[in-house]
Amino acid sequence: MKIEDHIIFTAKHRGWKVGDKLLVMADENIAHFLASVSNTVSTKIPEYLADVVDVAAIMNLAKEIAKKDLWEVIKTLKSPKTSRTLGKIVFETDKNLKKHLVEVSKALLVRETFSRKINVYYPEGSMKELKIIPPYKEDHVNFTAKHGNWIVVKRLMIDEKTPPADVARILASINETTTAKLPVYAKIDLKGINEWFAEIKKAKRDVEIKAVVDKYLHFPAHKYAPDGFIEHAKIYALRKMLEKVGLGIDIPAKSLEKYLEKKG
Repeated sequence: MKIEDHIIFTAKHRGWKVGDKLLVMADENIAHFLASVSNTVSTKIPEYLADVVDVAAIMNLAKEIAKKDLWEVIKTLKSPKTSRTLGKIVFETDKNLKKHLVEVSKALLVRETFSRKINVYYPEGSMKELKIIPPYKEDHVNFTAKHGNWIVVKRLMIDEKTPPADVARILASINETTTAKLPVYAKIDLKGINEWFAEIKKAKRDVEIKAVVDKYLHFPAHKYAPDGFIEHAKIYALRKMLEKVGLGIDIPAKSLEKYLEKKG
């Protein structure tokens, strides 16, 4: 049986019930839908990390760091002191396991800090209700997409034995997929964005951090995206700026996967 082109996202767990399905597969519609999915999963991830990371402490730390100027925010987030602080607020004593959770907590701290200074979420907002009949009665997170040669299935069936961190992992994995495909359908010029920042290889010293921040603050987003996706282009510029300093705003699914595998 031929499967129709579509994108669907549904989640059912605890009191969380959201979902929608896209059938009108115009490129612009796909981009907006993916943005909504990304927002939805990204805002939910911290809740599922609370068993392995002191999320409240990260939120408080983000609030304090965000009071600084933008370049000082980056310097603080990169500092060994911050890494040591994060090492103390992850709920793990095994060094090999702890390093994966520190990577996760660092990404969460970066996202939460920058969300207090810059918009890190797409303008579409998050899904707030269940608009379709979910494909499963059981608790689950499900994301499937088919459009031409693009086919993806990311699914987790949830029961009483499922670690909350595993739910965070699937949400992070879905976010990685949506943020990778969104610019393709939104026709955001990622190559151009890369070139905008190309003169700065890596920013380690204060002067280099200030330079890459200045490039970001003067980024002409309207030149790199069509109308309707200018705000999205700004977020991709933010990602590129942070990449130059060795930071990121997306929770790394691979780190959670490695932690869960080793934790057994």
